[in-house]
Amino acid sequence: MDPKTSATSLFRQTGPSVDSVAFHPEPNHSHGLPLPVAPLPFDAHAGQPDDDHAAPHRYRTIWLSDIHLGSSGCQAPYLLDFLRHNESEYLYLVGDIIDGWQLKKGWYWPQAHNDVVQKVLRKARKGTQVIYVPGNHDEAARQFCDLAFGDIHVRGEAFHTTLAGKRLWIVHGDLFDGVIQHAKWLAYLGDTLYTMILILNRWFNRIRSRLGFPYWSLSQYLKHQVKNAVNFISSFERVMTDEARRRGCDGVVCGHIHKAEIRDIDGVLYCNDGDWVESLSALVETYEGELKVIYWTVMRSPEVGVQKARATA
Repeated sequence: MDPKTSATSLFRQTGPSVDSVAFHPEPNHSHGLPLPVAPLPFDAHAGQPDDDHAAPHRYRTIWLSDIHLGSSGCQAPYLLDFLRHNESEYLYLVGDIIDGWQLKKGWYWPQAHNDVVQKVLRKARKGTQVIYVPGNHDEAARQFCDLAFGDIHVRGEAFHTTLAGKRLWIVHGDLFDGVIQHAKWLAYLGDTLYTMILILNRWFNRIRSRLGFPYWSLSQYLKHQVKNAVNFISSFERVMTDEARRRGCDGVVCGHIHKAEIRDIDGVLYCNDGDWVESLSALVETYEGELKVIYWTVMRSPEVGVQKARATA
């Protein structure tokens, strides 16, 4: 299979069908008893159980963003393991799924990145409602907003009602980032420096893994030590909740800044689903209507599932 064909298969599996109705899932209370929502933590130094045939953990909704397929920083094996062990009725891809900025600099598309795309497409074919909200690194996909490509629905923004009755506005967040909107050259420069830090982070964690230590994000630690970065994150969170309030929503789910978070800001719920280059995190809604952040490397040891995920993608 031509890897370039697979890289664009989210848009080209079938011809587009016009579907301009905004996606507004409403709560359905006929699901019965709550299902298990999280795997038990594994001991990284103990033998791993053979879980090839273990039932996946089920959520009502999963949000993923900032995967950055096509970049060397993408932690695709971890994501494959996550997708293999978790199912949902709704799957929101909240931007920066494919890193067009990096692909313009040079083609990088290993098999694991193909496998992630195929896994998402397979989930959609099997009944998961997949909604794709592009971000700034995959902004080319915004030309397809309000179209359905096979089983993938592309939206500029989306709205989701939880089982607890909370109406959430779903958007990547880059359109409310002043640097992205008014100084894109600075954003490109920052992206280059950030890529260098991610390369350092990758080598750092290879050494940690060989020494028997779990994954730890050096890049995220460095970022959060910089005062300006911390101030930017705080400002971004407030802008997003203000916009959610203006839209009459109870909260917002976004990505963009690579910092998973759930917190209340002046009565509006701020949720960020994190990323798959640093924190390796997702946001989920349980069948009790509860929202949680999952850090996959906390629940799974660095070694478990990587080869299995590739084999079963």
